[in-house]
Amino acid sequence: MANNAGSADSTYTLRYFNVVGIIETIRLLLLASKANWSEVHPEWPREKYDQPFGRMPVLIEKSADGSPDFVLTESRTIERYLARKYGFMPTDLKEAARQEQLRDLQADVGILSNEVRLGAGNEAKERLQFLIDRLIDFHTEVLKENGDTGYFLGDKLSYVDMALYGFLSLIFSHPPPSIPTYVQDIKKSITPEIKKVIDNVESHPLLRDHLIGITQLYPLLG
Repeated sequence: MANNAGSADSTYTLRYFNVVGIIETIRLLLLASKANWSEVHPEWPREKYDQPFGRMPVLIEKSADGSPDFVLTESRTIERYLARKYGFMPTDLKEAARQEQLRDLQADVGILSNEVRLGAGNEAKERLQFLIDRLIDFHTEVLKENGDTGYFLGDKLSYVDMALYGFLSLIFSHPPPSIPTYVQDIKKSITPEIKKVIDNVESHPLLRDHLIGITQLYPLLG
């Protein structure tokens, strides 16, 4: 499915903090596309207002033809740009929308889980549990419909495979003993179908070396 056309004529600089954070999917997309890229960590908050929206991540693309730099911010916008450019997003509009729907559900859980982590009340906790249950059920259903291959589309890596892994990396990146209850709930709820996705991403030859360090710190399973 992936098409690496264009990876040789563009170079990328990714600006973010030196943490797993919200950009793990972007890192995986750049690695899987064999892009020429580097990551820099601006001094914060001194360099905050050097960023387009005063926040990160920021992706800067330089083209070999000398055209002006292409600058993007907003993590999911960057993800979708790279996924489309390098062939990790389906060309069929309905299939693409289905992948984006799954990604947006992941983001909803991520946003609400942060609110709960910061002390939101019981209503938010109940809403989070509902969304976690729907996320696990819906992702598992789509994986079963695809033949239980460990991929969401066909038998090759696609955007939402990497997005799910990036989402789980973010959710699980809480060092002990600060691991929230909802993280334990998600770990306990992971189905065999989702476990196959995790295994496929971690064993991918273009991603494996990068992910070794993350899995040692924050294992997604176990």
